[in-house]
Amino acid sequence: MLMPAHNPLPLPIEAERVTDAPVHALKGPSFELIEETTWEELKRAGRTQPFDKPVLVKGGIHHWPAWKKWSFEFLADVCAGKGAEVPVKFTDGLVEQGVTKGRPFLPVAPYLRELGKAAQRAPDPMAGLLPKPVRDGYKPGERFHLNWAHMQSFKPTTLYLAQWDILEKYPELRRDLLIKSLWPGRMTWEYVFMGPANTVTGLHNDFPHNWFVQLQGVKEFILFSPDQRQHMCPAAKYDWGATLSDINVSRLPEQVRELASFEKAHGYHARVEAGDALFIPRRTWHSVVSVEPSISLGMFGLTPYEVATGGAWATLRDWAHHLRMYAWGNCTCHQVLPKRS
Repeated sequence: MLMPAHNPLPLPIEAERVTDAPVHALKGPSFELIEETTWEELKRAGRTQPFDKPVLVKGGIHHWPAWKKWSFEFLADVCAGKGAEVPVKFTDGLVEQGVTKGRPFLPVAPYLRELGKAAQRAPDPMAGLLPKPVRDGYKPGERFHLNWAHMQSFKPTTLYLAQWDILEKYPELRRDLLIKSLWPGRMTWEYVFMGPANTVTGLHNDFPHNWFVQLQGVKEFILFSPDQRQHMCPAAKYDWGATLSDINVSRLPEQVRELASFEKAHGYHARVEAGDALFIPRRTWHSVVSVEPSISLGMFGLTPYEVATGGAWATLRDWAHHLRMYAWGNCTCHQVLPKRS
């Protein structure tokens, strides 16, 4: 059923601010800056992908048509171009940790137009886990801690259009994405992420490699190599193709046991700005926090062998889940309903 025209977005799209948020918070893990480079530097060094650690390629998609075309208004016009659009399933807050809530179905175009309005406001230069002026003071290899008080300054209950297969709905948009420039010779699966500032993707890892590109806005990534698994508190909660963590980066002060483990970890911090491409190696733990209204694209790339092995195993596990034989009632894809007394 379509949403009524006078009230297309019954839920707020921006995170609710917390007025009594702490100024100082816990220490958390230690971090160092992610390696930043350019295509030219990678070519000169003779390095080939997939890389063995996270790498941020500054300006990596400036040659893509989407870099010039994909704005909130442009995509809103695409979504509304064929008349009344069918609502799409949104995410309402975190799904990686905690109880999975129902996911509302909403039209995309009104949502994107609201994001466009929000993007016109000047961002706070000191917002985020590691504000840019502070980040610029660190040298490569230097260890530091993040401002976790930022995560208590808002409630992560934001409407988020995450992991939407936009190219299936609008295949003509594929012409704007030079995917093979990042993934030559691989099969790819692409998903768009669009939302306001302060959206949060919870801590997890994915079984394929991922090129994550930022088309609008800024996002912060915290990333941990697979050898940090002993500090990541892997969860039993099910998500297709991913391993989730019980560590909720939005509620660390409430998680005494998980925090004690998390604080032993050492990770990388990445500030992914519009036009950048971030390589995330498979099984790299990561969490994402938006600093500004954003349009992002995640592109998972697999070889035929990886499809036949890891992909087949993930598909079998998903079948078992939907047959209620595996992790039913503890997943990101189905709402957890209260038990009948």
